[in-house]
Amino acid sequence: MQILGRYLVFCSLATCTCLAQTSSPAPQPQAQSQPADPELERLVSQLQRAHQALNDWPNLGRYRDANAQTPPPAPGENRVVFMGDSITDGWGKGQAQFFPGKPYINRGISGQTTPQMLVRFRPDVIALKPKLVVTLAGTNDIAGNTGTETLQNIEDNLASMSELAKANGIRVVIASVMPVCDSLKPQTARRPPQQIVALNEWIKGYTSRNGFGYLDYYSAMVDSSGMFKKELTHDCLHPNDAGYAVMQPLAEQAIADAFKK
Repeated sequence: MQILGRYLVFCSLATCTCLAQTSSPAPQPQAQSQPADPELERLVSQLQRAHQALNDWPNLGRYRDANAQTPPPAPGENRVVFMGDSITDGWGKGQAQFFPGKPYINRGISGQTTPQMLVRFRPDVIALKPKLVVTLAGTNDIAGNTGTETLQNIEDNLASMSELAKANGIRVVIASVMPVCDSLKPQTARRPPQQIVALNEWIKGYTSRNGFGYLDYYSAMVDSSGMFKKELTHDCLHPNDAGYAVMQPLAEQAIADAFKK
């Protein structure tokens, strides 16, 4: 009986081994890639921005490492810091270079408003010890990027940054807010042109009263109907390479004039 039992066990094992060697695994269904959902991508992007805002609302982390690695100005160096939003941030990322060969530092952050810039003004401007700061800001405040603001709020923030600069021996140039248009992408609903004009009038008067420089981008970028010249923008809000080419000599002249004061 023991011999018979061992024989039956051997036959069973042999049969299982044979089946295992000859049978192929069942085909596994392959996961099919789903097309991207634009609405889902938009919501994810919004969630990421909200998470960033909760953790670092003024985005102090954006330039923290770059600031730490920036050496003090060399003797006689006319260092200039450009403080601003996406218009400043995007300068030098296309074909239009950001003042090659000049000791100019770009500290623009896309989407930012003046209260955010005011918070980061000390680490991103003052700590770098420039001789001059060029500030371009206000369009995102008008659009309500960080909540509803009055023109007075924007003016107060621009004045506070300028006073901080002056107190630290830094010359001040404030640029006019750029025009907008609707021909390529609707912009005027969120950024009413009349508010841009009113803010620019205040900036011009404020800089004149305080001996600061006024950098008039607006007049060079606006058409006869009060809209952003179509040939100088790609989305009715930001300049294209041709737009930056118009802006560069204007900035250079404003900086040169400020250094003469």
